[in-house]
Amino acid sequence: MPEVAGVAPLRFVATVPRGFADLLATEIAALGGVAIKETSGGVSFDGPLAVGYRACLESRLASRVLLEVGRAPIGSTEELYDLAHGIDWREHLDPKGTLACEFTGKHPAINNTHFGALKLKDAICDQLRETTRDRPTIETQRPDLRVHAHSQRNEVTLLIDLAGDALSRRGYRLAGGEAPLRENIAAGILMRAGWPRIAAAGGEFLDPMCGSGTFVIEAAWMATNTAPGLLREFWGFQGWRGHDSGLWKDVLDAAKARMQEQLPVVMRGSDRNRAAIATAQANARRAGVGRDLIFEHCDIAQQRPQNDEPDAPPGLLCVNPPYGQRIPGSDDAADAHRAIGVALRDCFANWNAVVITGEPQLGQLIGCEASRVHTVWNGAIECRLLRFTPGERRARREAARGIVIDDPAVGQGSGAQMFANRLRKNLQRLGRIARRENVGCWRLYDADMPEYALAIDLYTGAGPDAGRRWLYVQEYAAPSTVDPEAARRRREEALAVLPEVTGVPLTDIRLRTRRKQKDGGQYARLNRREEFHIVEEGGLQVRVNLDDYLDTGLFLDHRLTRQLLGRRAGGKRFLNLFCYTGVATLHAAAGGAASSLSVDMSRTYLDWAAGNLAQNQLQGPQHALLQADAVKWLAEQPTAAAFDLIFLDPPTFSNSARMQDILDTQRDHAVLIRHCMRMLAPGGMLIFSTNAQRFELDSVISEDFRIADISAPTLPFDFQGNPRIHRCFELQQRRSCHTTRLCSPSLAGS
Repeated sequence: MPEVAGVAPLRFVATVPRGFADLLATEIAALGGVAIKETSGGVSFDGPLAVGYRACLESRLASRVLLEVGRAPIGSTEELYDLAHGIDWREHLDPKGTLACEFTGKHPAINNTHFGALKLKDAICDQLRETTRDRPTIETQRPDLRVHAHSQRNEVTLLIDLAGDALSRRGYRLAGGEAPLRENIAAGILMRAGWPRIAAAGGEFLDPMCGSGTFVIEAAWMATNTAPGLLREFWGFQGWRGHDSGLWKDVLDAAKARMQEQLPVVMRGSDRNRAAIATAQANARRAGVGRDLIFEHCDIAQQRPQNDEPDAPPGLLCVNPPYGQRIPGSDDAADAHRAIGVALRDCFANWNAVVITGEPQLGQLIGCEASRVHTVWNGAIECRLLRFTPGERRARREAARGIVIDDPAVGQGSGAQMFANRLRKNLQRLGRIARRENVGCWRLYDADMPEYALAIDLYTGAGPDAGRRWLYVQEYAAPSTVDPEAARRRREEALAVLPEVTGVPLTDIRLRTRRKQKDGGQYARLNRREEFHIVEEGGLQVRVNLDDYLDTGLFLDHRLTRQLLGRRAGGKRFLNLFCYTGVATLHAAAGGAASSLSVDMSRTYLDWAAGNLAQNQLQGPQHALLQADAVKWLAEQPTAAAFDLIFLDPPTFSNSARMQDILDTQRDHAVLIRHCMRMLAPGGMLIFSTNAQRFELDSVISEDFRIADISAPTLPFDFQGNPRIHRCFELQQRRSCHTTRLCSPSLAGS
């Protein structure tokens, strides 16, 4: 059935080891796939048959590539049978050929995967027998056609395995050593470490504990653009009736034409085990790179960069040390990790490095802070992938803004592990909601455990910062009754486990301390880096600054309030008082506000607001920004129906030198509200919000205006544990309203 190749697009699924789906999605896009979507075990994508062939031949990460031939929700095994029986299998399999069937996933009506595979096999065989009077033979080893049924929730997808065998089996490795990585996992680690970029810049490669040489060979194939499937002799599509042999030959020829003849950089592997070196050399010969790679019998302590000139391009040290899970002898594993740390500090300080370890406590023995931490799986073993960049210790201390952990083992204590467990639970529970609601910035932890008095916010990059994440950690200053040394140790315990649990490196964690300011004093500016990052809220890009101020430019607890304003703003004249960085104005403008006026006393914040509008192409004369004391400005405005929607969110307390008077929101909210209400058009609405923890609304205000308390509906999912984080009210005019009554002695005459 060669004409299937002309049917576009076909739907494919590529499976991948856990922890590498994002890299596979990027790889599939480079191979020509479209409509790419990450799934729990890989990616799905569309494309012509040639793209499926290229994925089989050229993907370094995929475990299998499968072609979708059917999909439907089913409620029973009989419906599974009907789904499979409804496909014309004559288009896919010679009735006298061989067949293998598999069932994977979970389904409420099919709790036995063997039984699910049996029903699939029966349906295919019965359909072929009914239409041709022949039926295929069942063959589990290299059949003409291997068919998978995969269930997710109540939906079952039927797929043809185009690979036929795991794509990680490249064909060069006959012996794997004591604890080898699968080839596609090794390739994923190299890609995560940036090896293609390092090689293109002329950097060397070294695996000082190379074992069977998998890292070195995979790195060599990347550097020479060698397709990883060129050595394979068997493919699952060879017995498939839809196979187009001419198209496959074209794909093969194109891949061979892209290969380079020689390695562009020096690539080495070493090991203190002579037998491992012999195995690595034999594998390299089978892979076609034996004459180019250097394998040495020596210990990591004897290794040095071949090019040690000061201006030499940084190389990559890549290592999979023993970690006790598969190889007995924890002393050897500990010694290996310590030796890696010595090499990184003494000999390879200017190199990139990546280490995969199966036990977090062993990773601590390296003694260097990783610049990135990723969670990956080596078979059933959950591992940490630790990435180190040149000068990372200096960069870490500079970027972490004072985060110093004196004792690397501090995160192994019982208290630290309890804190880590709480973080994991929060990540799982709250992260699931965040993904469902497409929220990229949310509160991960808010003093859930009293002894760890921290608020931890997770920021996810967007636009040019897509794929990057930061943690913004705010420590609530301990009272004088708490021993400062105990507080310091708790802080270090928390910081020590954060990179491991969240995968966010210490370089992207910011620590701030919130103290009660004497006499209402203001928090001073912390730095002058002016480094902004882009995050997303409700489909809008927002500029945040994680370094220069105590607050980042985005109050996360007002997320739903801002979205409410956006929904209410269509065609309205919008006023944003104490506008801060203008994110509420951004939502109103995106929601179709006819005009907006944003008022704040800070030129810095107004410039920031202008940047937010420009970032989303929403700037224009209809969205004005005014530098003014909002309290004084309100009092001076004539009574006029100037606005349809007003957002009033004053600071809890302010005694800024630029203000005419001290602002105390609990004391002064009534007069502020009255000033706003006289500026509302008929039918207009004021949304008043405050973060004052013990706030009580003035009873006279309640009498004079129609008020709805919307505090609970505007409380985001990640702040449910702190219901008093803010109070929020909707206010509208009554028909007979006393608008001249003022309640604040301090503001009545302003």
